[in-house]
Amino acid sequence: MDAGKGKVWAPDPAEGYKLGKVVDIGSEEITVEIAGTNGKTVSAPYDRVYPAEADEKKTVDDNCSLMHVNEATLLHNVRLRYSKDLIYTYVANILIAVNPYKELPELYSIDTIKSYQGKSLGTLPPHVFAIADKSFRDLRVLKQSQAIIVSGESGAGKTESTKYILRYLCESFSAQSGGKLEERILEANPILEAFGNAKTMRNNNSSRFGKFVEIHFTTKQQVAGGFISHYLLEKSRICMQSEGERNYHIFYQMLAGAPDNLKEKFRLTSPADFQYLSRGVTKFFATKANQKALASKGLQTVASSDSILDDVRDFKRTDTSLAHLGLSEEEKLLVYATVAAVLHLGNIAFEDSGDAKDGCRIAKKSEQSLILTSALMGVNKDEMRDALTCRVMQAARGGVKGTVIRVNLKHYEAASARDALAKSIYSKLFDFIVAKINDGIPFTASQYYIGILDIAGFEYFTVNSFEQFCINYCNEKLQQFFNERILKAEQQLYEKEGLGVSKISYIDNQDCIDLIEMKGTGLLDLLDEESKLPKPSSSNFTTVIHAKHKNHFRLAIPRKSKLKEHRDLREEDGFLIRHFAGAVCYQTSQFIEKNNDALHASLEALLQESENLKFLIQNEENGNFQSANQGKLSFISVGSKFRTQLKQLMEKLGSTGTSFIRCIKPNMTQVDQRFEGGLVLNQLQCSGMTSVLQLMQQGYPSRTFFADLYTMYKQYLPKGLSNLDPRLFCKALFRALGLNDTDYKFGMTRVFFKPGKFAEFDQMLKADPENLAKLVEKVKVWLLHARWRKAQYGAWSVLKLKNKIAYRKAALIKLQSHLRKHIAMKKYRPRILGLKRIRMLEGQLDKMQALAQELKADREVGLTQVITLKQNMDRISKEIRNEKMKTAEIDPAIKSLMDSVQRTLDDLQKRVQAQKTKEEQERIRKIQEEMEKERKRREEEIRQKKAEEEERLQRIQLEERRKIEEERARLMEQDNKKLAEKLQQERLQRMEEQQARDVQAEQEERDRALAVRLANGGAVDDTSSLSRSGSVMKQNQANKKYDLAKWKYAELRDSINTSCDLELLEACREEFHRRLKVYHAWKAKNKKPNDGSDGPRAPNSVTDSSMSSRLFASPCFAIKNRTRMFAA
Repeated sequence: MDAGKGKVWAPDPAEGYKLGKVVDIGSEEITVEIAGTNGKTVSAPYDRVYPAEADEKKTVDDNCSLMHVNEATLLHNVRLRYSKDLIYTYVANILIAVNPYKELPELYSIDTIKSYQGKSLGTLPPHVFAIADKSFRDLRVLKQSQAIIVSGESGAGKTESTKYILRYLCESFSAQSGGKLEERILEANPILEAFGNAKTMRNNNSSRFGKFVEIHFTTKQQVAGGFISHYLLEKSRICMQSEGERNYHIFYQMLAGAPDNLKEKFRLTSPADFQYLSRGVTKFFATKANQKALASKGLQTVASSDSILDDVRDFKRTDTSLAHLGLSEEEKLLVYATVAAVLHLGNIAFEDSGDAKDGCRIAKKSEQSLILTSALMGVNKDEMRDALTCRVMQAARGGVKGTVIRVNLKHYEAASARDALAKSIYSKLFDFIVAKINDGIPFTASQYYIGILDIAGFEYFTVNSFEQFCINYCNEKLQQFFNERILKAEQQLYEKEGLGVSKISYIDNQDCIDLIEMKGTGLLDLLDEESKLPKPSSSNFTTVIHAKHKNHFRLAIPRKSKLKEHRDLREEDGFLIRHFAGAVCYQTSQFIEKNNDALHASLEALLQESENLKFLIQNEENGNFQSANQGKLSFISVGSKFRTQLKQLMEKLGSTGTSFIRCIKPNMTQVDQRFEGGLVLNQLQCSGMTSVLQLMQQGYPSRTFFADLYTMYKQYLPKGLSNLDPRLFCKALFRALGLNDTDYKFGMTRVFFKPGKFAEFDQMLKADPENLAKLVEKVKVWLLHARWRKAQYGAWSVLKLKNKIAYRKAALIKLQSHLRKHIAMKKYRPRILGLKRIRMLEGQLDKMQALAQELKADREVGLTQVITLKQNMDRISKEIRNEKMKTAEIDPAIKSLMDSVQRTLDDLQKRVQAQKTKEEQERIRKIQEEMEKERKRREEEIRQKKAEEEERLQRIQLEERRKIEEERARLMEQDNKKLAEKLQQERLQRMEEQQARDVQAEQEERDRALAVRLANGGAVDDTSSLSRSGSVMKQNQANKKYDLAKWKYAELRDSINTSCDLELLEACREEFHRRLKVYHAWKAKNKKPNDGSDGPRAPNSVTDSSMSSRLFASPCFAIKNRTRMFAA
């Protein structure tokens, strides 16, 4: 990759990444000039700058097909496709879906559905229908249930994607007769949206519950029925909504679209008249046609219309869907009455009775609401009054066991009990609705199913409570499942199959999940333990959390939050969790209340006695409520229920094949054709798309077993090829098709394909019969060639074996010859070596004889010893040659002979040396006598000369002392004169400096006066700049002589080429090479695949900039540099 010629992506907080070119390289950062900004530059770390595509306007269906695969090119490709209304993009087998916030009718037409039926992934442009069809084909081929996980933030389009998947499956694989079952499955969507969706600040149709929709299939791969599981309905929304949000749609649908007789019967008026609706938005969604009708009734509508929502139209649709699912008119009337009862129940207010012992009473203005609610519920109004204002307790200790005690409630306690009753009724109503849907889409015989999971995405607000805690806990589990299924399991499979794919690192969030759900010390268990106490406290619960997990990385106190609003919270008011998508601060003030959805005994009894709510009671799993005497120690909390449901869901997902759809929210204002890059990039990073991109670029997302591939295409092949081994069949098939070896890879048990290549293979194989016949012929030819090559290899192996036998025969003869040589050498080697050593000793006899001749006293004795040694040598040599001496005796005999020779030689040398020493001592004595006489004569001559020299030196010293005194006097006179001149110069210089300072002070005073007039009374900095003393500057220069961190690349290179300052030259070279080293490391990291070129040492834009700066440099700069060069 040549970053000097090509363009790069630089990080930007708003757009995510912006296009630019490299203009300078630093030691840790790289400087990029942003395109179209007139020279604006940004500096970023090397690992945050990515190379761009050669054609920045090019779009691809699969991001793995890009030349440079990184998060910047991923974001740019998604942005370009979104601008062309291409809202779907692949990352290998994962679909990215961007919410268009407008209708695209042709994208989901019947013709589009038919075009995707039976097509492999990648054959047609990316689409949610392609994922649905892939899941169905995997179900049919792999004989395994499938799951499609639709994830994303609120407002990203998860609900719409789920509806399109259900529509595709029901219309593509429905039974031939009727199709009523498929219609019922699709009719469930408007019902669930009416009772479970609501307007939030981020989405007008936000699902406030999670659901897992199962579409079951028969053995003939036709829709057999369905089943819906729901999770974590947001019950707090029933009683309280944030500003700018609404309650569940069904309330507004009834107020806007119900018939007049129904409204009159249930006393339904305007949302502003109901306490449970007036706290949020009280306006309706309506099309232009229905806005006039609502306005005529005095009802307000929202300013901006929504193409999906219309409360008037949606009520009629909900009513029709309930009828299609099998609800009778009486059952529908009970459902609507229950909804109206919840609304009127919220209008019941309480006031103090005046006596603290009497508790509270229902306000007079709420009497009518009490009458309406009791009538809609089918209970006596007095019994309802008592149940709302007091509660009944049964004593377990003290007095008579089982005594019933009546406790009056305070007004705030009664209000909380009223809200708990409303939540319980609506929750049971929602359970009933889901149960009726499941009854309407039954299945008797099911082989496999396709499940679609639509659950609330990761949520973070300024105020986060128990609902957000549970939702984010669920998303942590789903993100872990994504990591396990896509990243960890994928890499383990590659390693097991021996594909040699390098590992990709990712963040494991298991520690965060353990923090929440660990047995005993997890946050959910700690919350349950606190809820079981007689007087539970949220502050105590939070304190225990911080104490139990004081040093946990994922848990922190609120003041460590990045938001200013959270830093004012105390430690006992909340806690902060570092989730995979970011840190979220939770306020625990309502955790205990929301975790316990049990009603007190009076309200439980009231529900059991209700005539109109019996259908809800019968829908309960056990047919009745908890007994009134069941205490806190045995209650099942909301968190525990959700944890159990989530565990079952994860087990179900783990037993299925999985496909993923990542829904992306393009902007926060919910308008079309607006793409906020920073927001989208954050969602892509949190969903793990960048890690998947790295893995899929190197990996093989499509794979199949050899046997499955063989079975899949066996019907297209003739008998001659259908009996092949599956692995050989696959190998022959790929060779015949001419597939590139880089597009696929054989593992141990299956074949793997690069992204999009399996579709090409499938399309080539399922061509028309004429092409299939040609393909079969190619397979036969390849097999014939392969078998002929195998026969050639066999013949070549036989010839090779023949040559190997001949070679081994010759080698054996050579080995025998060497062995005989070794035996002979082993036998005669000691004797030959022995004779050789004796011959060496004979050379010393001549030396010993010469030493004996030098002796004067014992010459005859020495000659006799030499003759004796000669005789012994001759004797031993004769015995060795005649083999009279054994091999083991040779070494000792020769060693003894060598010792005798050595002793004799040492003795002769000592005697000769002693004789020479004696003669030398005599000669030295005579020489010493002569030297002593000569010494005495010379000493006398030296004494006389010394006396004469001392006299002459005294005269010379006197003369020199006189001359020194005269010169000293002359120099002192000159020094006095120079000192006087110097003092005069210093006085003049001080006078000039004082005059300059006076002028400067006067100028600064004038400047300050002018600044005051220009500032018009603003604050003016009156602090004059003080120059640092010379000693301080010298000291700093000594500590760090040159600071090159802010020098540009061109300045460093010019200094190296022109400077004569050796210290500056060495510092510039060190900084220059350090920057080049960092730049080349970055360039190697972002190098194009299969690009062998090294490129220039530095970006061309940097070198061009430095060249221009040298060409147009001013003469003054050159003269200054020249002066600096010769200053040394």
